[in-house]
Amino acid sequence: MNLALWIVTGLLAVAYLLGGGSKVIMSKEKLAAAGASARWVEDFSAGGVKAIGALEVLAAVGLVLPAVLHIAPVLVPLAALGLVMIMVGAAVTRVRRHETKLMMVDLVYVVLAGFVAWGRFGPESFLN
Repeated sequence: MNLALWIVTGLLAVAYLLGGGSKVIMSKEKLAAAGASARWVEDFSAGGVKAIGALEVLAAVGLVLPAVLHIAPVLVPLAALGLVMIMVGAAVTRVRRHETKLMMVDLVYVVLAGFVAWGRFGPESFLN
């Protein structure tokens, strides 16, 4: 179970570090032009998109660094819960935009982040 949690945590951290980093670095217009899956940025201000990206980067760091450094490891499941909230918001945005196929991807991320939060608060907690 611990290995599965680390694998999922690592994959989530990489995905959110890259995705959030691109939101922070790239302009809103470039993100919108990147493809149909990024058209959601049209519903947000440039600052809002950058804020979402910054939260994703912080969550990616929070998934790994506290556990590796053994400093405040309770931040790992809290970061995972933060990602759950971000992705629930993403799914709601997809529903409003009638992008149900893309919403399914968001729900997969909700499940994965929820698995990490559950595992790190529960059976494989760093707090034991």
